[in-house]
Amino acid sequence: MRMEYVEAVLDVVALIPAGAAVAYGDVAEILGSGGARQVGSVMSQHGSAVPWWRVLKANGDAPPGHEREALALYILEETPLLGSHAEYLRTGEGRWRVDLTAARWAPNDGEFDRIDAVAERLERSVRKLSAPDDEMTV
Repeated sequence: MRMEYVEAVLDVVALIPAGAAVAYGDVAEILGSGGARQVGSVMSQHGSAVPWWRVLKANGDAPPGHEREALALYILEETPLLGSHAEYLRTGEGRWRVDLTAARWAPNDGEFDRIDAVAERLERSVRKLSAPDDEMTV
């Protein structure tokens, strides 16, 4: 995976405010590049330095293997939740998920400006990599 894409995903995720969340596919859509699997791959390999718990599956499930830690952060940030999260914390059983409809991040104008800058930087790097080498042309 290209580092330019990794950096772009992480830059967007860093903008998501406390109490909000997006699906992996939302990040790809915001960037105009890649898809949910690519974003998931970036997050699993490089996401520890950004608020990784704010990016999840489209059904609202927390990142696999990090459910307990993510739940504690969702509660701390007052992220809207569905299901029996209190039971899960108490006993380790029960089902819960983020209410992605209520929690979905809607960037404000300033955030959109920053997202646009990230997306443009990514687009320039893609164009640069795919441009024919001027010295090779006749």
